[in-house]
Formats: sequence, C-alpha cells, structure tokens
Amino acid sequence: MTKKPKRPCSYPGCAELTDGRYCEKHQKQADSYYNKYERDPQTRKRYGRTWKRIRDRYISEHPLCQECQKYGRLTPAEEVHHIIPLSKGGTNADSNLMSLCKQCHSSITAREGERWARR
Repeated sequence: MTKKPKRPCSYPGCAELTDGRYCEKHQKQADSYYNKYERDPQTRKRYGRTWKRIRDRYISEHPLCQECQKYGRLTPAEEVHHIIPLSKGGTNADSNLMSLCKQCHSSITAREGERWARR
C-alpha cells in the first residue's frame, strides 16, 4: 500500500516534513493550545490521571484498531474512543470504549462533530 508523500508542517515558519498536519514538536503545541483555550473546562476535568490509566490498560488489552479490523486491516491502536461521549452520559466502562488508530478516531470524531463543531 502506498503512502502519501510527506508535507511541510503547518506551523508558520516550520519546514519540517510530516505525515500529519504538524511535526511532532508543533503537534504538542497545537494539542496544548486546544486543551487550554478551546476545550470545554468540564471536559478537561474528565481526562486526568485516572483516564490515562484506564486508556493504557485498555490499549494493552486491545492493541489493534477495532474499526480497521472490521475491514480486515491490522493497524496498531493509538487512542481510545468513548462510544457514548462522557459529555452525553457515557462512562469509562470497557463496553463504552474502542481502541482506534489516529485516522479512525479523527474520522469518527469529525463525523460526530465533537471537536470541529462550529460554535
């Protein structure tokens, strides 16, 4: 399977080539900015140390992207997704979690309109 060619980081003045939108250094800055200024304060409280432990345990038990597996692809999972978001009454129970690769998680999140919703 061919990959897309790398492209320059979207951060102003950075010419580092990357597969995503930002290089590794600037992705951390973009995530930090989003979490600090754009994410709802109530949401920030839900994703602390306890969530990190739950996420790490779940990924170790489910190391492959569950969405990709539906299509016969074996992709390592990088993120854990709440099927029913915590903001809508979901829980951290295993039955409400899915291990996903970044691409699948971004796709699902965009479809649901959670992170990129217009305000």
